[in-house]
Amino acid sequence: MPPFPRSELEEMIRRFVATNDECGRTGDWEPLARFYAPGAIYTWNNGPKYEFVARGRDEIRKYVMGTEMEGLDKWTYPYVRTLIDDQKGEIIGIWRQIAPVAGDDGKPVEIGGTGGSWFRYGGDFQWVWQRDFFDQSCAGAVFLDLMQKGKLSEKMQERMKMGSRQPGWVKRSSFDWYATIADREDG
Repeated sequence: MPPFPRSELEEMIRRFVATNDECGRTGDWEPLARFYAPGAIYTWNNGPKYEFVARGRDEIRKYVMGTEMEGLDKWTYPYVRTLIDDQKGEIIGIWRQIAPVAGDDGKPVEIGGTGGSWFRYGGDFQWVWQRDFFDQSCAGAVFLDLMQKGKLSEKMQERMKMGSRQPGWVKRSSFDWYATIADREDG
């Protein structure tokens, strides 16, 4: 992948984060799909047995911005730091996961741990690759606590009951996410 001008990468992440913030305000995540190339891949780990994989802009729109966000209406994911590698055309963004409900202390409930996205830029203001990372155990604990307190949406409760039967979830044994990393440094 050729290097991209740093100014272009800075503008890409600025546009993406601004749209992410707006999506959090509206609860409609579909506008983020335009930032993905037609052949992009978007993945994250779903625990010891499963990975989430969306291939192509259409699956990203349908699964990442659609089914995976169902029940998380008005949750926000504000970015707190971005790191840019203009030689590789990659960006890492660190974000928070904040619920639209208050906890016992009156503050918005937040999933602890570090949340982030590792992006590979493909030019034309589009990502060609993305890998998210976040603390699965903290997320599960927050969802369970909210459910027990009657503060978790019915749709999210339905999704939790579905477990690995959701679109895009694949067994780890059938998907090697490391193989999707371009220009790996380990050979």
